Amino acid sequence: MTTLSPPAAGSNAKPASQSAPMRPTTQRQLDDMVARLREAAPAFVRLSVSDRIALAQSMQAGYLRIARLSVEAACAAKGISADSPVAGEEWATGPWSVVRHLRLIIDSLRAIDRTGTTPVGGIGRNVDGRLTVRVFPTNRIDGVLFSGQTVDVHMLPGVNEESLEATRASFYKGRKHDGRTVLVLGAGNIAAIPSMDVVTKLFNEGSVCLLKMNPVNSYLGPFIEEAFAEAIARGFLAVAYGGAEEGGYLAQHRGIDEIHLTGSAATYDAIVWGPPGPERDARKARNQPVLSKPVTAELGNVSPVLVVPGPYSEKELAFRAENIAGAVTCNASFLCNSTKVLITAKAWEQRGSLLGALERILASVPARKAYYPGAEQRWMRLAGARKRVRNIGSPAQGELPWTILAGLDASDPGESAFTTEPFCSILSETEVGSDDPLEFLDRAVDFANNRLWGTLSADIVVHPKSLKDPVVAD
Repeated sequence: MTTLSPPAAGSNAKPASQSAPMRPTTQRQLDDMVARLREAAPAFVRLSVSDRIALAQSMQAGYLRIARLSVEAACAAKGISADSPVAGEEWATGPWSVVRHLRLIIDSLRAIDRTGTTPVGGIGRNVDGRLTVRVFPTNRIDGVLFSGQTVDVHMLPGVNEESLEATRASFYKGRKHDGRTVLVLGAGNIAAIPSMDVVTKLFNEGSVCLLKMNPVNSYLGPFIEEAFAEAIARGFLAVAYGGAEEGGYLAQHRGIDEIHLTGSAATYDAIVWGPPGPERDARKARNQPVLSKPVTAELGNVSPVLVVPGPYSEKELAFRAENIAGAVTCNASFLCNSTKVLITAKAWEQRGSLLGALERILASVPARKAYYPGAEQRWMRLAGARKRVRNIGSPAQGELPWTILAGLDASDPGESAFTTEPFCSILSETEVGSDDPLEFLDRAVDFANNRLWGTLSADIVVHPKSLKDPVVAD
């Protein structure tokens, strides 16, 4: 079991300046990084499982050393007092996630070393017959810390137990490549994402990585460089800095085999389809991207929460409202899977109680610094000119209020809140269907799938008593 602790004596990482991003890496330096990675890629493919375990352990120990200083730097950048409860967000979405991820990687590698494969949880079938696999909790620690919470992966149609076994951990079952170099374009909002993307590419897929930090949180780059110093020294990882120009140069670099992006759809489109305009539209229509390399991406979303009508008590509604508020306020709402649209049922008599509880809880949460570029402009476009808008709290300069846009017309084809990810402190609300749970679910699911932009995430809130109805449960 690992423990987060202050950096060891002699740690070189220091909080970077929050006033400006790191100096961009020059094209010559980028070329040298790519060349060194490509030279090391074949050796990385041949690395034994025991050597991979040792490397992952080194990276985990390194991240533990820089944990506290990296959190302090993130808090400074986001206007959070490092000794406040809100600083817990930076621990949870930074060191806690990275260290845990590496612990799970090490556990999986040890299982591969013993058995040739990774373990899975219980296997079942969902209502439409597809294979499901229980992937959480994986051990007693997680079972205690997250009591009552489970995670199942629902496989695509056609996946059976045999193909699941054959394709799981395929890199370690003889399906190796000759060495691949991946460009990882890091997310600018959450500290753990760049590191976890790199860890996944290194250990799941056996690829060396060039991580280009996002300018918004490039101050974290030196901490990552120190934490993962062994991987860098051996040529398995490089960390670069810069913006769109450097990212575009690397994306087109002939030494880069594939790309992974966590960021905006606009960035993805610019990389894959080229600059906006009629030519790009025509290329999309022909399915003719300007970039032929494999590109994986985690992009934005207008994330809904569907509240199914049920026999909620006032206390239960307040509990649900607190969960929704947490999904809105985390990281000042600069999250691509932050709740952005609340879908309630028409004529549901408890709608007012839920919205009232939600307002009261948001009123108890201090406004947050709008640290992500463009937040104020996005807020103004979506909420500034509306007549029916509920701004909660009294934000200071540089902050944005928690904002509810209630009663939006679900049938309005021009409603921008349904097609634009706000990426700021806005929650919209709309009504569909009726207070009959089945009719509501049919209408709400259709609205979420076919009207809201994006496909990243969605939540459904269902009362336990409603789940006792087998039709509702299915």
